[in-house]
Amino acid sequence: MTLSAPASSPAVLPDAAALRADFPILGERVNGERLVYLDSGATSQKPQAVIDAEVDFLTRANSAVHRGAHTLAAEATELFEDARTTVAGFVGAPAEQLVWTSGATAGLNLVAYAIGNASVGRGAPQSARFALRAGDEIVVTESEHHANLIPWQELAARTGAVLRHIPVHDDGTLDMDAAAAVIGERTRVVAFTHVSNVLGIVNPVDELVALARGVGAVTVLDACQSAPHLPLDLPALGVDLAVFSGHKMLGPYGIGGLYGRADVLEALPPFLTGGSMITTVTLDEASYLPPPQRFEAGTQPVSQAIGLAAAVRYLDGVGMDAVHAHEKALEARMGAGLRSIPGIRLLGDASTGSATGGGGSATGQRAERVGLWAFDVEGVHAHDVGQFLDARGVAVRVGHHCAQPLHRRFGLTASVRASTALYNTADDVDVFLDALSGVRTFFGAAS
Repeated sequence: MTLSAPASSPAVLPDAAALRADFPILGERVNGERLVYLDSGATSQKPQAVIDAEVDFLTRANSAVHRGAHTLAAEATELFEDARTTVAGFVGAPAEQLVWTSGATAGLNLVAYAIGNASVGRGAPQSARFALRAGDEIVVTESEHHANLIPWQELAARTGAVLRHIPVHDDGTLDMDAAAAVIGERTRVVAFTHVSNVLGIVNPVDELVALARGVGAVTVLDACQSAPHLPLDLPALGVDLAVFSGHKMLGPYGIGGLYGRADVLEALPPFLTGGSMITTVTLDEASYLPPPQRFEAGTQPVSQAIGLAAAVRYLDGVGMDAVHAHEKALEARMGAGLRSIPGIRLLGDASTGSATGGGGSATGQRAERVGLWAFDVEGVHAHDVGQFLDARGVAVRVGHHCAQPLHRRFGLTASVRASTALYNTADDVDVFLDALSGVRTFFGAAS
């Protein structure tokens, strides 16, 4: 099935069987069983349209971009920049506000190191607005992926800034009263995830942006777990900078995006330097191109960008409202099923005793979520659970999911995570739940 409907398609997912047929790997069998893929939070599967887009470029127009006057170079450059326009439009931005990166981790490091460069006086005069000094503060949350934590730890160590965090309640929601106390006059950066990769909870971006703006701090959003699952308009969210990864949104590996408000990108000094990001170079100094090229030194991920453009066209063809509605139904079905299995403790769900103290949600309302649940199975290690499920064709994630501080908050070192995408069905969820219900008995942990 080729999806070409406009982004305004109604919020009704196409026939699930027809949709799954677009993903070749979903027809595979694992350990003799039908593959039930519930690890899209780590990496999504790719539709044939994405695979074809990369292959077509590599076999028909492969060439370096922005560097040649010959026909192939011109065509490659046009496809590359068309891809930028397509992907930027998917997140609501103009093309000049999207920087290609190798992924979200690279984008976050780019921002942190660029701010570090501003802190030592590099960049244009307007770069001084980002300079950090001893005693300035960087604020993150307790639910961050390591990629949105460690770069800020390193930046704090280099500049003398203080790293602070916003805690989470027992139900996984952010403690916004604490956030209002933590974000203060010394805060210069507020970096936070849109959707937790462990809890699946959609964080209150508008409230966090308002707190940061109130003290003049820069906001940095990790949109890895929201871009594939929610309608996303980054300029409307009001964040200054945001990152996302292609491989989590049906696209290739090795490609991602850094969105930035025009004035922010213009003021940030470069991080990586070299060819393709300069205007004039002498033996003593260099002048740099404006964004986004200023941040795109060296050889670019051309086929990957073209593949990511095909991925967002596919998502647009389905319609992100439809994707969100479909996955919301899967999340509810999975959550209810997990709560019904004895010995399952959900992370970010106070009704199952998900934490060891620290208080429940201040609102008492159920948080908005995507189709992702992490959980602990009483008496069985997460890795054993994963192997048991894999033997039955069910692929899930096990470990700390690059979020050790959050697991420590819930008294764990590892958990099992099941995450859905647009190609999952209610039957996938039921097969997973049925298999999971036998885990504790198999390992002799059932009472």
